[in-house]
Amino acid sequence: MAFENFPPTENLPPSVPNPKKDWRTILSIPLIIALLCTWGYIIWDKSKNKELIQQKDTQYASVISEKDTLQNLLDESTRMYDSLKTTNAKKDSTITKRDKEIAGKKAEIQGILSKQNATAAELAQARTLIASLNTDIENYKTQIEVLKGQNLVLTKEKEEVTQQRNAVTQQFDSAKVVISEKDNLIDIGSTLEAANFNILGIQQKKNGKEKETTRAKRVDMVRISFDLGENRIVTSGPKDLYILVTGPDGKPVTVEALGSGNFTTRNEGEKPYTQKVNINYVQGQKQRVSFDWKQNDPYVEGDYKIEVYNNGFKIGEGTRHFKKGGLFG
Repeated sequence: MAFENFPPTENLPPSVPNPKKDWRTILSIPLIIALLCTWGYIIWDKSKNKELIQQKDTQYASVISEKDTLQNLLDESTRMYDSLKTTNAKKDSTITKRDKEIAGKKAEIQGILSKQNATAAELAQARTLIASLNTDIENYKTQIEVLKGQNLVLTKEKEEVTQQRNAVTQQFDSAKVVISEKDNLIDIGSTLEAANFNILGIQQKKNGKEKETTRAKRVDMVRISFDLGENRIVTSGPKDLYILVTGPDGKPVTVEALGSGNFTTRNEGEKPYTQKVNINYVQGQKQRVSFDWKQNDPYVEGDYKIEVYNNGFKIGEGTRHFKKGGLFG
């Protein structure tokens, strides 16, 4: 067995500390402290960021809630305004101007609430505008009520005026009926009357003299005369008399070339006339009318009826009988 010889321990010098190992120990302490500070900062920063995020989330939720509240308030104001706009009150210039103002304010509020990132100041402005809008709507409602009251008054006044107008119209219509009836009576009363007929057959001599005759074949023309009675209703002036001659055959004698035609009667409708005679009548005076009637065809034996019409009425008639000629004509 081999044995090594070691120097006795008691004779060794005391141990000398390692300088390199001490330097590392001194250097690691600040690093550890810095690392601990870094970790502490990181932990604090994360906590702070989390707090900020929570605050932002809270603020965002508050903004969203405020926007929803304001939108609901605006919607409610809009519904109230729309219900007022349907009121059957006649609008005036003031109401029309108020409509434009309210519409402009609504658009301004809606523009703020439509922003994605509306600020608290903008939302506060929107709330102020909504309050102002509600005041405008209340004033608008008051004006509408005033107009409705005015419309009721006007409607009542219109009804009264309509009733008065209807009453006056009814009275006027009644008066027109009375006037029409009186006018009709006056019109009828202004019809002339013919009497005292004298119908003569006239033979015209070659020397120009005239001779009355009752022999048909000697008659060259017929002279008709009658009296027009006194009439204080008819006005003075030209009057038309329609003369209808009916021959022995019962047919009207008409010759268009000699002035025959048709006229309208009040009771018999349209009738032919043989001759129209125009006279100048003087109101309230008796007047004698005389005229000659001549036809192209020879006069024949029998009765000739003479009827006189004025104002659509027959006012008189007369008859003349012509005899057949004798042995010597």
